[in-house]
Parts: sequence; structure tokens; C-alpha cells
Amino acid sequence: MELGFLKRLRASTLWPRVGWIYGTSAGALSGTMAALDRLDELEEFMYRLQPDDTFRPNRMWRLPLLGTHDYRLPRTVEERLGDTVAMANELREAPIEVSVFATDVSGHPDGGGARAHELRYSSRTTPPETMAAAIMASAAISGLVLPLRVGDRIATDGAWVRNFPLGHAYDDPGVRLIVAFRYLPQYPELSAEWLARLRRRLERFRRVPPVAALVAELREAEDRAARGEPAHWGDMIVRLMRVAVQQNTILEERYAIEKDESIAELALLRDDVAKILAGDPELAQKVDERFAVAAFPFGHDRLVPRITVYGTAEGVSLEAGMRNPQPWPDDAKRELVDRGFELLDRELARRGIS
Repeated sequence: MELGFLKRLRASTLWPRVGWIYGTSAGALSGTMAALDRLDELEEFMYRLQPDDTFRPNRMWRLPLLGTHDYRLPRTVEERLGDTVAMANELREAPIEVSVFATDVSGHPDGGGARAHELRYSSRTTPPETMAAAIMASAAISGLVLPLRVGDRIATDGAWVRNFPLGHAYDDPGVRLIVAFRYLPQYPELSAEWLARLRRRLERFRRVPPVAALVAELREAEDRAARGEPAHWGDMIVRLMRVAVQQNTILEERYAIEKDESIAELALLRDDVAKILAGDPELAQKVDERFAVAAFPFGHDRLVPRITVYGTAEGVSLEAGMRNPQPWPDDAKRELVDRGFELLDRELARRGIS
């Protein structure tokens, strides 16, 4: 869907104005390819992509040590799109600056100050080797795979801290218009059927005391699932991941809305006071000077127009995090690309932008 969104943006009259791209998770790679004007290659890459090319399930005995999946995406990108360090070198000279975001899990307690545990990597200032690693780390879904080394940091999926990097677009003084894609996830419910299958297999050996104890635990897990509770530890972690990612996204957008409202209200207040004091120029000047130095949180910011489209996969699901994922058919991929394209197309048409 993000690819379709970027294709429509590239075809629009806005594209020559694009100076910055901010991307988290999958947006780190798609944003990089957009800045390099390689969206056609990215589309071909997407149509070839299958679950095992992204996150390949580990054998059960490796799960406690290596996570549920092997992170295959970096290798697939190298094989099909080219050397990522060379890509980052080219990105450094591209007319569009790309910023990608990752989550710092290096182990220091304070998280690095004001933006706790958030890592931002700019294509202009980050060494290519580090930038290449950051792009892949941002997309490393930490519920599935271990984190990656990025320079002197250990980093993982940027969605934990900055899933929707709207605030950074506001903070860059050169930005005059924000065009954003926000994905609204529809997380699949984890089935407890595998617990029942495992229990039925083990019940043949229920005379063995340890097996009988395990069967009892499995029955309790099934009962928890039936009540809507987390059936097991993994289910609980997945639920917490959803909460963390969705909450930081909602807060990011809420912060932007409140910032816009505060700036607009402050401007109205200033105008109203100026009208009240219109008969006393000296006092009006003093009040105006006081407004100019007032420490309002948004007092010296500017309103930035924003075009945001919201996309959901609806009935189409391309899941990579399952033990036995189904192949990804081309028609499903095409439907999602077309949907992303159409979402932005409708929004641009509504605003009279070609």
C-alpha cells in the first residue's frame, strides 16, 4: 500500500517539491527506494517477494536463543536490489534527504535523553555503512527476530518509538507541506487451536506424570483463550507490541493536531489583543513585544499543512510472522498497491491537486 501511495505521489505535481522523506519500519526501505527514484524496481521486488524471503521460521529448539524467525530480508535485498552500502552512498548524493528511525536497545538506562531510545539516521550525515544497517534494523520486527548492530548501537524495529514520524517533519524548518501515509493495522487473532492439537497428541501418554502435568497446563491455556485472555506468554508479548506501536502512533498524530490548534489559537489571541489595543499604539507595541518573547510551547512554530491518507488491508492479509505462512499471490499484492495509489489519488483530487 505504501508503494502505491509513493507511486501516486511521484506522478503528482507535488513530487518536484519533495525534499525530505521520513520512514519507519517498511517505510525505511520504501522511502529509500523512492528517494533514489527506483520505485519501479521496488515494485518488481515486491511481486517476487515471498514469506521466506523476509522472516523465515526458526526450528523450535532455536526459539529461546534466536527468536521465532531468521531475518532474511537484508540478504534478499542484497541479492535482488543490490549492495545496501552502495545504495546508502548513492542516497547521500540524492536530492531528497531520507531519515529512518530505529529503536535503541543497547542497554543504557536513560535511553539517550529527550527522545528516549529513539535513533534517527539521516542520509546526509550518517556514514553509508551505518545508514545501510539502520534501514534494515528499522524493519526488523522485534517480536520475530533479534536486533542488529548499527554503528555503536544495537537497534531494532523503529515502530516501538516512532511508528509514524510526523513530529520530525514538523521540526524540520524547510518543510512547508506534509504528505503522509498511515497504515491502520488489523492484527490477526492468534489461534489456540495448536494448543488443542498438542494436548490431544500428549493425552496418549497421560499416565506419565510430567506429561499429565503438561496436559493440565495446556487445558488451562485453552480455557484462558476461550475467555479472551492471553493463552500463553507469546500471546501476551504480541498484545503488548500492538499496544506500544498503536499508542505511539496515536500520540504522534494527536500531538500534531494539538500543536496546530495551539498555534492557530495563539494567533487569534494575538490578533484580538491587537484590536483591543488599537487606540493605544505604545501599549500595543509593548504587548506585541511581550508576545514575541513569550515561552508558549508552540509560540514560535508555524502551521504546516498536512495531507494524510489512512490505509487498511481489509480482507487482504500478507502475514510473514506465522509458523507456516501461505504464499503471497500476485493478485493480493496488486490489490494492495492499487489501494495505496487510489487512496492518495482521491485525497489529491479532493484538494484540487493533480
